[in-house]
Amino acid sequence: MISASDPRVIAFLAVVGIVSILLVRRGFVKIPDPRTGETWRDPLRMVIGLGGGIFGVAFAGLLYLALTTVRDPHAQFDMVADPIRYASLAVGVVFLVFVLFAVLPALLNSLERFGFVPYVAARHVRASKSGFLTIISVLSISGVSVSSCALCSVTSIMGGFGYDLKQKILRNYAHVVVDSGASGGFTDWEEVVDRIRLGLGPNGAATPVVAGDAMSSSATNTAGVLVRGIDPTTIGQVIDLEQNIDVGKFGYLTDTEALGKIPDGEVICRLPDGSVRKKQNFEIYDGDPTIDPSVKLARKEPPARPGIILGRELAKSLHVCVGDEMSLLSPMGDLGPMGVMPRTRKFRVAGIFYSGMYEYDASHAYITLEEAQKFFGLEEKITQVDVRVSDPEKVTTFRPAIEAAVAATMQEWKSVPDAPELRVRDWQEMNKNLFSALLLERIATFMILSIAIAVASFCIICTLLLMVTEKGRQIAVMKALGASEGHIRKIFMIEGIIIGAIGTLFGVGIALAACTGLKWFGARLPPEVYYIDRLPVNVDIADYSIVALASLAICTLATIYPAHAAARLHPVEGLRHE
Repeated sequence: MISASDPRVIAFLAVVGIVSILLVRRGFVKIPDPRTGETWRDPLRMVIGLGGGIFGVAFAGLLYLALTTVRDPHAQFDMVADPIRYASLAVGVVFLVFVLFAVLPALLNSLERFGFVPYVAARHVRASKSGFLTIISVLSISGVSVSSCALCSVTSIMGGFGYDLKQKILRNYAHVVVDSGASGGFTDWEEVVDRIRLGLGPNGAATPVVAGDAMSSSATNTAGVLVRGIDPTTIGQVIDLEQNIDVGKFGYLTDTEALGKIPDGEVICRLPDGSVRKKQNFEIYDGDPTIDPSVKLARKEPPARPGIILGRELAKSLHVCVGDEMSLLSPMGDLGPMGVMPRTRKFRVAGIFYSGMYEYDASHAYITLEEAQKFFGLEEKITQVDVRVSDPEKVTTFRPAIEAAVAATMQEWKSVPDAPELRVRDWQEMNKNLFSALLLERIATFMILSIAIAVASFCIICTLLLMVTEKGRQIAVMKALGASEGHIRKIFMIEGIIIGAIGTLFGVGIALAACTGLKWFGARLPPEVYYIDRLPVNVDIADYSIVALASLAICTLATIYPAHAAARLHPVEGLRHE
């Protein structure tokens, strides 16, 4: 979170203050009347300057308050901090609109200096006296700006959800998985792990894992679960399990003695209403003190059980807390007189983790590697090696080193009968369908919302056709003075491009400011509904550039017919009634 003492924040607030002063000063400066040459104060310019100054000062003050007001991290909606944050965001967007309106005349003045065609085009979209935009131009610009702002905002929010999901996958799953692709696992895995570590060096880490399906049960419920046996000393180098522990301790997974003696007052689970439940130890009488006063208090120690770490939703489903007993049942058991008997083993909940992915938290459980090998009857085997690389976005550059290490091991296994074939898969390959669906969803959304820009472009067509009718006499005069059809066509095409560019500038600028503010402050969401506590927003300049280019392209296409109609207007028709 950015603080108010950050030098960047101080510089930004200073810039806002300076811009506010300049807006007020500019609003009250007298301008020459193009008709009479007299100087006067334009009321519209005064309103924009005064309004920009007021909103600028208000924005700076609210932003400072938003950064200095401490928000309650446990509250769904802080009645003090959240209104200030949202008010500063809204006022900041309005301030940006005033700034853009204030700089428009200067931009159009600069455009007029590029020659005859740009000069005439710029004068057509401006009011003759104030120098600001005409009403009909403002309506067309509003349509383009609203549609482009909506497209940018939706793209940022959808991109935020996709980016958030990808980061959670990279934190909770291995970047590369080496497995046999068949049940039963493989031995001599230490050699595979050592060679992968040697091949990656400081750019990666590897850990052995035993994974298998089982049925979990407690005193009140049952649920299917994916059990993963891990090496507690190296798993933290590959996934963020230890950092994700919400209740309990990661050390309880191996320290069964401490797990059986959880101290009083330690949080052992979170209740559905957001409150916590704490451990309460009760002393048990070893006898009846009402009969024999010499009976002493004695604490009844629970039986030692191996530890297990559950996902938050799985723990809710089983109604268990840290320290409670539960059972795992494997369908692949031992052969008995009545056939295959399922293998059952009791565990004690050592911790509850929260990854931010509902399906993951509802289906994953972690035990030690040795306990998993015993439970699944794999003896010294493992099912896979999980690998993390330093840069998951460039996982393909690290994959050859991993494949070389696996190939060298398999070369030595050639003489071993029934040696397994190991395969290497990276996170992009394993989640290809998911990310392809997200990309297709973004493309479809972009195409659908682009229709809104296309609809807004019809306003540009109507605006230019009305201008052709209104400026018919001027077109005739220019043609009579020697302007060619090409000049007229360029004039009206540039008019449409100016309208589209201003609308795109407003829309993309407002969306950029609003989404950046949402990314900084965060829009709170009910986690019990969305499983995330804030709206994810990803501001990608590349996406905004694509939207801007698409908007300009559509608006440019919309100018073709009106420009052609203006170019074909005959001078005699325009001057007939003069």
